[in-house]
Amino acid sequence: MDRRKKLLLFLGFMCTLKTCMPLCDNGMNKEGTRCVDVNECDETPGLCGSHAQCFNTIGSYYCQCQSGFLDINGNINFTAFDGQCKDENECNSDVEVCGRMADCINLIGSFRCICQFGYANTSSTRDCLDIDECEQAENRKEDICGSKGSCKNLDGSYSCKCAKGYTNYANERTPCSKVDCETFDASSVASQHYVGLADLLSTMRNSCMALSNPNTSHGNKADGDALLEILLTASETILSSVDVNTGEDLFGLLSTMENSIRLIGPQLRGNRTSMSSNETAVEIAVRKGRSPPTGPIHLRTENSALDTDWATATGTEAYPGFAMAALLSYHNLERSVNHSFDKLQGFEKDGLEPTFEIFSRVVSVVVSNPSTQNLSHPVILTLKHLQNKSEARYICAYWNDRGAWATDGCHQQTSNATHTVCGCAHLSSFAVLMAHYPVDQSFAIQLITKIGLILSLLCLSLCILTFKFCRSIHGTRTTIHLHLCICLFIADLIFLAGIFQTKSEGGCRFIAAMLHLFFLGVFAWMLLEGVQLYRMVVLVFNATIRPLYLFLFGYGAPLAIVTISAIIRPKGYGTEEHCWLSVKDGLIWSFYGPVCVIIFLNVFFFIVTVWKLGQKFSSLNPDLSKLNKLKAFTVTAIAQMCILGLMWIFGAFLFRKGSIVVEYIFTILNSLQGALVFIMHCLLCKQVREEYSNFFSWICASTQRHFDYSSAN
Repeated sequence: MDRRKKLLLFLGFMCTLKTCMPLCDNGMNKEGTRCVDVNECDETPGLCGSHAQCFNTIGSYYCQCQSGFLDINGNINFTAFDGQCKDENECNSDVEVCGRMADCINLIGSFRCICQFGYANTSSTRDCLDIDECEQAENRKEDICGSKGSCKNLDGSYSCKCAKGYTNYANERTPCSKVDCETFDASSVASQHYVGLADLLSTMRNSCMALSNPNTSHGNKADGDALLEILLTASETILSSVDVNTGEDLFGLLSTMENSIRLIGPQLRGNRTSMSSNETAVEIAVRKGRSPPTGPIHLRTENSALDTDWATATGTEAYPGFAMAALLSYHNLERSVNHSFDKLQGFEKDGLEPTFEIFSRVVSVVVSNPSTQNLSHPVILTLKHLQNKSEARYICAYWNDRGAWATDGCHQQTSNATHTVCGCAHLSSFAVLMAHYPVDQSFAIQLITKIGLILSLLCLSLCILTFKFCRSIHGTRTTIHLHLCICLFIADLIFLAGIFQTKSEGGCRFIAAMLHLFFLGVFAWMLLEGVQLYRMVVLVFNATIRPLYLFLFGYGAPLAIVTISAIIRPKGYGTEEHCWLSVKDGLIWSFYGPVCVIIFLNVFFFIVTVWKLGQKFSSLNPDLSKLNKLKAFTVTAIAQMCILGLMWIFGAFLFRKGSIVVEYIFTILNSLQGALVFIMHCLLCKQVREEYSNFFSWICASTQRHFDYSSAN
């Protein structure tokens, strides 16, 4: 009520008192009119303000606050001029207003009592009484503790006690679920291969046994966060100590990591936990409660991300009172598993079958759902590439129980230069594969190779016949040239017939070993030629080398290298593209290492030889004919070394998927080396030309005599 209205009402009231009351006598005024009481409550609605009730009296009125409200001055009765009602906070004025096990909530003009969890009030009593959850669950035929748990009512709560072999993960109000501690078998094959894996399995098994033993106090059970730290520390030791040799070893390691996450996850204190080490990183989300959680799940590590939902993580089986999802990323594991691919089909391109390479970090997805082989909704994985490549074919794959990468159930959703998004209908360990397609040799290269190698084989055949039957040039140097040509002939023949015969693994390895042997033989005999020239120019006397020593080095040294290489790395012979030495395994250096040493030694011998020849040419009485002969020998030997050495420089780039230009250069040099050897050692040698001339003269004379004899008859 505003001040003006109150003032008018007050003046009217005073006027009534002054004019009416003194004039009234026995209820009558002087004029004989009866005085009547004025009902201020009716004449002035809202006279007492909000939350108050107006009461009329004879000649006056008074106000009272409604229940739940108090006068600001603390009066019981008041008028509109000296009071106003405000809400009374019953919760503060009487702390016991709702009883011991209820919470008081103040309302405008009233209050509300809400029983705490585990308590309820009935219509017959105002106090909150304990709820017997065990009895209620039994009446509803609800098994709140699981089939292997016994329920015990507590004041305001209840607890579940699990049988041996079952656990509720220290949360006493969740159902008991079975724990399989046999998955942590310290005598497994994988534990024998990895240093530290047996200790990790033993630790997890002990924790599992303590968790599933009802007689173990909670204080003696391991903390989930501490166990997770133990797991990552142990994985760092295991993964940094040794490479994976077999698929079975890796499957055992990955299974141990996943089973450990399943054991640890429900024991974590927080709803979301992230932890990392030098070898692994993990993020785990956990939800606990009497009803299954709902909604999306998003987990992330440095190189990967997972998108799924709680329905997938929980599954359709009986809800155990918790749900968990985890994303585990391995920082360097792709180096050890970049070799086993389980007959990946359907990725041919232009009739060419690709080879594959791991192109992301390996990650594992773990959920509490025990049935993950056929998910109703696929999980979405975003994997970061190890390198940025836009023009490549990326494939989503998983590690199967056969110890190999496979693609069934996984598909690529999107991909760019940096990331690939995969959708998978089952859970395992995942990675992105990149397909490498072999460069299909053009028809021109194949034609040059065949024609050139056939020409080279013909020329080498002539060289072998010449060095074998031309008596005028017999000697140590000729023997060296003969066996050099024999080795080169066999190597070229095997190269022509079998370099691409990769279908038979054993046959391809044999072809690669033979090529290794005879190409090394070529360089071994070339080194012997350099040694022989050195002895001829520097030693002068006793310059010949016994044939036994020549054979022991020319064939024995290559055979020893090939034998040792085959024993150490037998799988390095033969690749998926060529029957040659593996570049990835490093076996290629068992060829290029000796070749580099031989070329270095020959360069040393040729430098000394040329220097000595220069000294002899400058002497006073040089034997020019002999010196010119040695000079020619040296020039042809150097040219031969350059041709063979240059060919294998380009050969190194060829087997590493070189450009088309490198392929043409290698093909031409490889195809014509026999012809070049024939030109240098036969056609440019005066003695050989004379022998050829005599041979052809004898052929012509024999033909003429045969013709004359036929004509005479």
